[in-house]
Amino acid sequence: MKLLRAAIAAFLLALLAGCGDPLPKDKLDYAGEWHGKDMLLIIAQDGSLRYKRVKGGSSTTVSAPIQRFEGASFWVGIGPLATKFDVTVPPHKEGNAWRMVVDGVELTRVAGGRPDDQQAGFQGGARGAV
Repeated sequence: MKLLRAAIAAFLLALLAGCGDPLPKDKLDYAGEWHGKDMLLIIAQDGSLRYKRVKGGSSTTVSAPIQRFEGASFWVGIGPLATKFDVTVPPHKEGNAWRMVVDGVELTRVAGGRPDDQQAGFQGGARGAV
């Protein structure tokens, strides 16, 4: 019986993880695959996010919907289990490259512009993963 409850709970969490709102129109520049020193951030237009960061010999990963934006920064997670991504420099174009600064790390969006949800690396994994 405990195994059945655990399986149901895992199934419900998986369903909730896919329940995000699409990115607001004024935040579409956030969509894409972003690379920085020891960080990978993938944001899909459907509002889902994947994140990996290696710091001090440990690795942190997040795969969850974006809950909301606060200015340039955004909250990711499900219910009270959320974390804030502090965006000090929002997405902007420098020459031919798109850049932003998240949690103190400068990120560059990989070539190809804004991906649609299937091109964002969610199906087969990200290119050049951390």
